[in-house]
Amino acid sequence: MERSQKHIIPKDQYRRNRRVFSDDGSQKINGPDQTPQDTTDTVSSENHYDTVQDPSADGADTTYAAAERENEGSQADGSRDYAPGEEGYRDNSAPASMGGTPGNTSGRGPSDGNGNGGGRRRGCLGSLLLPFLAGLIGALAMLLLFNVFDDNNDGGGTGNPDDGVSEENRQEIEDIKGQLQEQSGDENKQISDITAAIQRAKQSVVSVINLQKAGQIVPGYQEVPESEPEEAGTGSGVIYKLTDEYAYIVTNNHVVEGAEELQVNLENGDQLTAELIGTDVWTDLAVLRVERGNIENAIDFGNSDELLVGETAIAIGSPLGQAFSGSVSRGIISGLDRSVPVDIDTDGNYDWEANVLQTDAAINPGNSGGALVDQAGNLIGINSMKISMPTVEGIGFAIPVNEVEQIVTQLEENGEVQRPYLGVMLQDLYTVPAEVLVNQMNLPDDVNSGVIISNVEEGTPAAEAGLEALDVVVSLDGEPVENMLELRKYLYYEKAQGEELEIEYYRNGELQTTTATLE
Repeated sequence: MERSQKHIIPKDQYRRNRRVFSDDGSQKINGPDQTPQDTTDTVSSENHYDTVQDPSADGADTTYAAAERENEGSQADGSRDYAPGEEGYRDNSAPASMGGTPGNTSGRGPSDGNGNGGGRRRGCLGSLLLPFLAGLIGALAMLLLFNVFDDNNDGGGTGNPDDGVSEENRQEIEDIKGQLQEQSGDENKQISDITAAIQRAKQSVVSVINLQKAGQIVPGYQEVPESEPEEAGTGSGVIYKLTDEYAYIVTNNHVVEGAEELQVNLENGDQLTAELIGTDVWTDLAVLRVERGNIENAIDFGNSDELLVGETAIAIGSPLGQAFSGSVSRGIISGLDRSVPVDIDTDGNYDWEANVLQTDAAINPGNSGGALVDQAGNLIGINSMKISMPTVEGIGFAIPVNEVEQIVTQLEENGEVQRPYLGVMLQDLYTVPAEVLVNQMNLPDDVNSGVIISNVEEGTPAAEAGLEALDVVVSLDGEPVENMLELRKYLYYEKAQGEELEIEYYRNGELQTTTATLE
């Protein structure tokens, strides 16, 4: 099965055929072959958070530039996409009394001569009243629908006792609503709870700047001295914990990877130097620490285990770098407990499966490490990656906040996540030619899945259990193991340090069993 490409950001979108009517009534069909040429940017763990070319520069063709061209096309012909033919459109728009014989809309002729009035007078009156009444009814219906949907989506202006907001935070949201009304200069302006909640959550979202030194070697010359650290990329982060002295920030591991210095830009524009506390490559999470200073807001954690598909999801971060810091995009939770394969060491093979939330809220390079919040402003995930191909749109992923909470606690305490350790290097069985498996390893013909041990470290649980290079592991605790990914997931999710692990393996064609005590 063809694997999905990870982090591919399309700069333009395919457009469907559109029917455009000119002033003389002629039609023109614009098809996909007449759209601008599609281009894509591959965004890997190395450049997922890179900055982009200034859109004001000549020849710049960025994502938002392409979107602007698409909007212009939509404004030109979008209102006519689903319109009927020109004659039909005009017929349906015109009053009935304007067609046929004047004054004959009632079917009774011009006048009966008895002072009752002719058909023409009644027809004209009807032609005026009917559109007026229809418009009045339509306006009332739209007002009713607007009120219904506004109450459902934005929670009205009063809030809901069961919306997940604490009384303390509810009062803070009410205060923010009052401040927004003052800023707008309109005391009667209605500020929804969700708008105020977003404003509150934004105060806890920061930009993370990855600074690296750029050395240079010129042929025939000695290496040029390293320069001062320069910006190598940008991402986002979330302030999740405050102490008297420090503020703790969670972000993605790939945002801070390779950094020699880290800078954090707060929502108010303040720039702080950050200290890296710990990272975890498997969950793509990292924890930073800055001096608290005047920082007053840490985000509240929600509960990702209680999420439902269709709930509001709001992404906050710095897409495309500092120019768009504090950007907000709104969508829904599209899926729960998604497993997305990840190639961590970029060798072309999947090393891990990330357990993530799926959302259609816009997530772009620079959003990595930012917040995914619910309509109450509570953190429900850390934005991490997206799938973007010419045929894919609106599939982004975030690490569930319940997993984030467990990981950051370990990173704070240990600088790393402590997982069960076996002490072996592995290779998937399916990557080895069948002739080698049969002739050199003497594997039975019916053994076509498992994991080959390519190296055993001395003094490790695997060495003490008697495992050797070229042993082929086929099961753990009686559970079949088909590849390295399954072996790692079983160790990390099902076992703990100090527990025993029963390993079934083939050596020289013979099935054997041993037990290892995990460290």
